[in-house]
Amino acid sequence: MKGELQRAAAEEVEGEAVVMLKERQLAVSQWLLTAADDREVARSQWAHQSIALLCCGGVLSAMRIPARLVWAAARTDDLNEVDDFLHRFFSGGAVFMDLHAQLYYALVGGATRWPWRGRDFPEVARLGRDTFLGVPATHLTEPRGRSYWCVPMESPGALTYMDEVGDLCHRGRAALAEVGAL
Repeated sequence: MKGELQRAAAEEVEGEAVVMLKERQLAVSQWLLTAADDREVARSQWAHQSIALLCCGGVLSAMRIPARLVWAAARTDDLNEVDDFLHRFFSGGAVFMDLHAQLYYALVGGATRWPWRGRDFPEVARLGRDTFLGVPATHLTEPRGRSYWCVPMESPGALTYMDEVGDLCHRGRAALAEVGAL
């Protein structure tokens, strides 16, 4: 009887998989480690320092965006509200914040180009080849410590779209111009 109930329950969810948060974070961590010079060193950095140095320009690059531009786009500097805004603004992707430097990093594809000129967004930079980036451990999703994921990567390789990064920067610049803060 018990075996029949288990089989019946298994048949009800056949074809669907439930992925737990820890499993997803592990899968994302494994994918991020493909950008490490030395995976064991990066694992140790995450375990002991909560931040690992990863290489940009291969499987991923990053867009460095000043917090003031993101906060202007979100129309708030309350970190929880900004995180909610970013979740709604981006269709997936991965964004983390360095709380000390007040910089946001949107992870994009390694070969993705930044289509705007430097004078359009002088404070925004694409971090590509020959750049190392301190990336927080995947379980850090609250605004405390050195850095955290405001928009955690939902699955391995789920990166932010460059056009959405551009839209965010345009929106932030327009909001700053409205208040004369440019």
